[in-house]
Amino acid sequence: MPQQGWRGAAGQHLPFALVLGVTLVGLVRILQYNWREGVVLIGVALLIAAVLRVLVSDAQAGLIAIRGRGVDALLYSAMGLAVIVVAMTITGGPLDRAW
Repeated sequence: MPQQGWRGAAGQHLPFALVLGVTLVGLVRILQYNWREGVVLIGVALLIAAVLRVLVSDAQAGLIAIRGRGVDALLYSAMGLAVIVVAMTITGGPLDRAW
């Protein structure tokens, strides 16, 4: 019987695809000279990875599963928050618009 839903090969990579999609949107925003918004989106992608790592099983986590569930969630959360805080606290810089 073929596997369906989360148990299929494509379903196993859905969490990673979601995180990758948000990251790509962030990179596009950076390339459009909205660097702060893009970096915050990358931080949000890390927070999404942390939430997904907690909510889905190890088999369903696919490529976002690196270590244990707790370690992954802690590190994704910490890095996501750090990226967002740094992006929000930087003032000035070469990518800020003059207008």
